[in-house]
Amino acid sequence: MGTGKTTVGKIVATRLHWRFADTDHLIERKQGRTISAIFAEDGEATFRNLEKNVVSSLRHVRCMVIATGGGILLNPDNRDALQRAGLVVCLDAPASEIVSRLADHTDRPLLASADPKVRVAELLAARASAYAAIQYHVDTANKTPGQIADAVLTLRESIHTVPE
Repeated sequence: MGTGKTTVGKIVATRLHWRFADTDHLIERKQGRTISAIFAEDGEATFRNLEKNVVSSLRHVRCMVIATGGGILLNPDNRDALQRAGLVVCLDAPASEIVSRLADHTDRPLLASADPKVRVAELLAARASAYAAIQYHVDTANKTPGQIADAVLTLRESIHTVPE
């Protein structure tokens, strides 16, 4: 959350001439309500199940950049499905930068806390092993979305040009 997945994903998709999908937006559209409403009305477990369904529906799609919610990678089945489907890149940022980027956002149910910086640090710590299971990472700290997209595309090109 707050690392630029959606913004950067759209830029990468445009540059590749691919389609773009955001799993949170797909869930909201299918459910007819916001992520915050799903969390409030049905709880996180229901939301995580909805994420799993979206991953399952997208796993065979090609030529698409998919931005996922940060928690989607907590489920090993989701990680495996996404990694089998294509290149998965984790966008990283320090907690302080994430908090700064999300300062004006009130639609983040996992940030409902008296101290968002502590909450972001807790989330990053809790998710560290899941994120570490992703082979490719791009540091987004102090970078523009265009610079991050450049880094993702450079990574993609270097992986696809490695002889097998």
